This record gives sequence, structure tokens and C-alpha cells, in this order.
Amino acid sequence: MFKGVLNKMKTELNQDLNYFLELGDDFINLNQILGSKIKLTFNGFECLNCKSDLQLFRQGHCKKCFFELPSTADWVMKPELSKAHLNIEERDLEYEKSVQLKPHIVYLAFSSKVKVGVTRKTQVPYRWIDQGAIQAIEIAEFPNRYLAGISEVELKNHYSDKTNWREMLKTSNSNVNLEEEREKAFKKLPEEALDFTELKNYNLLKIDYPVKKYPLKPKSLNIIKEKSFSSELVGVKGQYLIFQDDTVFNIRSNEGVIINLEILRS
Repeated sequence: MFKGVLNKMKTELNQDLNYFLELGDDFINLNQILGSKIKLTFNGFECLNCKSDLQLFRQGHCKKCFFELPSTADWVMKPELSKAHLNIEERDLEYEKSVQLKPHIVYLAFSSKVKVGVTRKTQVPYRWIDQGAIQAIEIAEFPNRYLAGISEVELKNHYSDKTNWREMLKTSNSNVNLEEEREKAFKKLPEEALDFTELKNYNLLKIDYPVKKYPLKPKSLNIIKEKSFSSELVGVKGQYLIFQDDTVFNIRSNEGVIINLEILRS
């Protein structure tokens, strides 16, 4: 039996996409237990920052930490609010500079439909994998988070910035030509941002997920309410575990939850 605090699954993309779940001192390759019946049991909370056992508030943190940490400030979800390039502090200027003043990518991805997003350059392609995108392409690279953010705001007039998790989990292919969409999107970037980017040749990335059976009617597992759940693990996509009975479990939204994981049979 494995026990530990849930954190976002780590991924490794070579010829195949591999998922890893870290629980305590154990590092579980989830690809290797596909087809196995597993049991998840709720075992409490642990704030990812202060390690308290208080009820989690958001993003794996207790309420106090969520409203104090620089990594949970508004600019994280809304890049256009970034101010480090102006030397203006929100919560911790040194931290904000270390993130906001690094190269950022504005991209298009297809998970259930075409969406626009922003990520740090170092997070490509992991951000796309976390969203369950089956294909993705960079639109442009910018020197800071603010310029990428205002570009995303403009492109949201033409593309969604949200992922429908149910449709994402059911989707395994697409007829959309994302390279053509990328050309259209580039022409819609704001002038302020275009001054800081340049035309490059970006390659389309296609991603195949380790899924034996896609859910027809995904239903989300609330492990805190249910306390315990067991079924055959048939796939992993985005940050979701997919089970034989169409139940899915979002690891990312349960960060900070302590679970026991048992492999009942292979």
C-alpha cells in the first residue's frame, strides 16, 4: 500500500507518454498499473505549503497560505495582471520577477475544441499534457508574462481559454488543422506585443495518451465525500485517472489531499 499527499502527476514524453504519481517516498509509474484494480482511500489533508492539516481552501493550500503566497496571486491565473516588468510588487517582487520575466509562450491546443493559452517556455509541452491536449502548437514567444497575457486576452475574442473536462476525456482525435489556425491567430496579436516577437517556424505536436478505454459519460470522483473507491484503472489523460466504470479522478484538483493507494490485483 502507498500513502502520501497528492501533487500534480509528473510526465515524461519520449516515444511514449509516461505518468508518475509521487506518494510519500514512492514514485509510481501509472502506465505500469493500467489494467489493474486499485483502491483509493481518503486519509486527511496537508497544505502544500505550511503542511498543516487544516481544510484545504484552493490549489492544495489552506486559506491563509492561499492568500499570502506569491505563487497563488491573481497574476498566475490572469497573466495580463503581471507587473514585475514595471518593478511593481504584488506579494513578493523577487519571486514575481523570477517567474514573470522569463520567456512565455502563447499557444493553441486542441483538447475538445481549439483553445488559447499561456505558459512559461520551460513548461512546454508539459502544460499541454496537463490539459489533455491531443495536439498543440506555439503561436509566439514573448520575453515576459505580461506581453503573453495581453496577447491571450486579445485572442480570447476568437478562441476559448477553457477546457471542457468531460469532452476532453472523451476525445481521442481531431480533424482541426491547428497549423492553419496558428497562422490566423498570429495575425490577431496586439501591436504592443508584436514589437517583441518574431516569426518562427513552430512544429505541431501530437500527443497520444496511455488510455485503454475512453469514458462515454465521465463522472467525477469526490474522494473526500466518498472516502473510498475501487475500480480498474484503464487510462490517464490530462491530470485525470480514468476507471473502467467511467469514473474519473482529477489529481490536480485534489492536491493536498492525503490518500492511501492499494493495488488489489493486476
